Amino acid sequence: MPRLRHLRPLLASSALAALAALAALAAGASPLLGCKRSSASAGHAGTKEDPFVVGMSQCNLGEPWRVQMNEDLKAAAAKHPEIRLVLKDAQNRSDTQRAQVEELVNEGIDLLIISPKEAAPLTKPVAEAFKKGIPVIVLDRAVEGDQFTTFIGADNKKIGREAGKWIAATLGDKGGNVVELEGLMTSTPGQDRHAGFLEGIDLKAHPSIKIVFTADMQWLEPNARKEMSSALATNPQIDLVYAHNDPGAHGAFLAAKESGREKSMKFVGIDALPHEGVQYVKDGVLQATFAYPTGGAEAIDSALKLLRKDTVPKQVVLGTKSYTSESAAKGGEAIP
Repeated sequence: MPRLRHLRPLLASSALAALAALAALAAGASPLLGCKRSSASAGHAGTKEDPFVVGMSQCNLGEPWRVQMNEDLKAAAAKHPEIRLVLKDAQNRSDTQRAQVEELVNEGIDLLIISPKEAAPLTKPVAEAFKKGIPVIVLDRAVEGDQFTTFIGADNKKIGREAGKWIAATLGDKGGNVVELEGLMTSTPGQDRHAGFLEGIDLKAHPSIKIVFTADMQWLEPNARKEMSSALATNPQIDLVYAHNDPGAHGAFLAAKESGREKSMKFVGIDALPHEGVQYVKDGVLQATFAYPTGGAEAIDSALKLLRKDTVPKQVVLGTKSYTSESAAKGGEAIP
């Protein structure tokens, strides 16, 4: 059996190599997959050579406002070489966003920023990241519970309330028929902008104002245009459209224009991006819009504080302004 004797060293060597490979896999140090670090246990140094990694999970980029949020985040992060921003787009799917949050955590981020599509489905992955010791900044839309580090956003109920007050004052004693085009009603901003609007318009105090049509356009202009077409088909008189964002208001305007009725009604939105809602007001397309700041710069500022082990408030409420034909050219009017 001389051949077997010659093979024994080779077989022993192969067995040892296989055992070593198995040990490496058990330790999470696969040469093929690379070694993934847990931010809670290792993390980065926060230097130019080894910057902190900040993962950002954006629910979608189909809304101009969210594109602007990402631009604001990138501009703020670019001023700090000690951090590296990793952006993910969930493409308007909660299941995709859950998977992306888990992916960011597994990749060893030092801090998570998330603007969730919906509250309930994203609560668990956010809480799991938080429990692992990763600071979590929830931006714009809230999650359920308190398993996060800080929430940054404007007061959507207040903005909706101010819009409702403006609409009631504009329609006056004569009143009129109102269409409400809601944002995604499984999201907290949609719920709050609706609730605040009803408080502000106060239908009991203004019985001549009627809400004749309501639909969820999910923040998207094409959906708003479609829903507004339905409203126009079933309501011969519409005096004002309140949309939960400016793309929704613009979509409603385009549908009304297509039917030749845009001059008989007013349009009100929320967001007030300079190149979008504010410009629509200046052009006479919208009669009013209310500012909803993206919070991008504030999120990066809070991230830096947290990464340096400083404390931040549990909630940061951003301010708002109204922009009308009278105030748009002057930079809007702050709402206390």
